[in-house]
Amino acid sequence: MTSTLPSQHVAFIEKAREFFSNDHRFEALLGGGSLVHGGFDEHSDLDLVIIVKEEFYPEVMESRRALAESVDVLVSAFTGEHVGEPRLLICLYQNALLHVDMKFVTVSDLDARIEIPAVLWARNMDLIQQKLDAAIIEWPNQSPQWFEDRAWIWLHYAITKAMRCEFYEAIGMLSFFRDQVLGPMIHRRHGQNQRGVRRIEEIGGAMLAATVPACCAKSVRSAIHASMELYLELREDQVPEKITNGMPEGLCDLYPLHAV
Repeated sequence: MTSTLPSQHVAFIEKAREFFSNDHRFEALLGGGSLVHGGFDEHSDLDLVIIVKEEFYPEVMESRRALAESVDVLVSAFTGEHVGEPRLLICLYQNALLHVDMKFVTVSDLDARIEIPAVLWARNMDLIQQKLDAAIIEWPNQSPQWFEDRAWIWLHYAITKAMRCEFYEAIGMLSFFRDQVLGPMIHRRHGQNQRGVRRIEEIGGAMLAATVPACCAKSVRSAIHASMELYLELREDQVPEKITNGMPEGLCDLYPLHAV
């Protein structure tokens, strides 16, 4: 698999493989993300999963940055609490300014996964492969009701910021809305897992163009209404069990497309 990757990624994988295989505390090195989904190119991050022996896990978690520094020249790193994944160490390496995500887990964590990773190295290949073969693989796609319960609250938030002339706040909310609602629903329409706006240009990026405003009142107003209209269109693909009362009429009355 690595033979088709850009040279800078291959070089880093080889360094990581050598480092972790020579440390008795580690069981395996796995690769995920674009490495298994496809579309990997010179701009891609490396998503690595490092399998740690159970008895050494607390020790390893305390020394993750030092371990990352031992693999290659590290520019900076921080942990992934902001994405709800404290096991993650997000790294930027000096060589080719390579972004590498390192997630430190144990063998038991392989029981449930969102994807089937590639095994880049394993001390016991049969054990790791058996765990992966038996794992429950389920992408965290959201239900139609999940979108419906949130859409109108988030759009209302964008409207209140725009009405206060806090246009950057409104623009930020619309970006969040694209990532959490519109992008996933476009992926759903195309039978794909809901991955925010990842590579959305390939399947429906033009649909989102009108939801991206410039920083002025008229453009923000237009983008908010375009976001509402696109949500309603995409909602028809899979209608939620409970439609929110009074929407979108309530928001349109509060913040009409054409300013009074």
